[in-house]
Amino acid sequence: MSLRFDAPSSLQYFATLVQSDEHLPLMEAAICIAQDEFPELDIQAVLADIDQMQMRLARHLKGVHTPLQRLKVLNHFFFGEMGFGGNVNNYYAPENSYIPVVLATRRGIPVSLALVWLELAQAAGMQAAGIAFPGHFLLKVGLPEGQVVMDPLTGTSFSAQELAQRLEPFGLGRGRREDNIPLGLHLQAATPRDILERLLRNLKEIYFAQSQWALLTATLDRLIVLLPDDWAEYRDRGAVLAEQGRTREAVADWETYLEHAGDRPDAGLIANRLAVLRG
Repeated sequence: MSLRFDAPSSLQYFATLVQSDEHLPLMEAAICIAQDEFPELDIQAVLADIDQMQMRLARHLKGVHTPLQRLKVLNHFFFGEMGFGGNVNNYYAPENSYIPVVLATRRGIPVSLALVWLELAQAAGMQAAGIAFPGHFLLKVGLPEGQVVMDPLTGTSFSAQELAQRLEPFGLGRGRREDNIPLGLHLQAATPRDILERLLRNLKEIYFAQSQWALLTATLDRLIVLLPDDWAEYRDRGAVLAEQGRTREAVADWETYLEHAGDRPDAGLIANRLAVLRG
């Protein structure tokens, strides 16, 4: 009698990676997202490529001891020698959120470039973190001289005044720059779950705009696994499933949403749409 073991699906694999905040392997989980577009992707091979990059950086850092000098070497290596930068010619391409493609093309968006930069910084022993800043993901590095906040597209650093100005289009930080409280709140270190959420929400917006329903559904599946108590994602997945004619699954998602929606303004609308689907 032979035993058969079925390999976990990409979504199941992702679920095992993100089930605990304490030991969440951020880069591996981020790479896994690309399997929705590239099912045969070898995740371990991509991780090995990053290891090679870290070893190359380590050679550059030999004999460089001060944190500020190490930051300069890292930025020269990342933006200069390796040539990473923003994909200005096709900024809204979904591939910009797929780490394997970003590594191959050296082009991405702020959050994906930040992910790669952080892997290098942390391997080099630097105190670095991502910042889920409104509108534009940022990086920060702790130095003895103080904190440096950077743009992951270019390595450019921002002053406190420049950061406060970046908040204004979002209606944040107005009239309170003196005490810096609003700005400080927006410079908190992003958790691995925060970063994965930012990556997936970017893909969600892109696939919705492109009417890529199958890939949008896969992205919503991952968001629900990542954020199981975010009931709005059940609402949105229900709408996408209904669009594809997957009525039974759409009904289940909308029932889940209404069970937890409380007095949300759209609860009545979803209840009406659910009644139509059931009918």
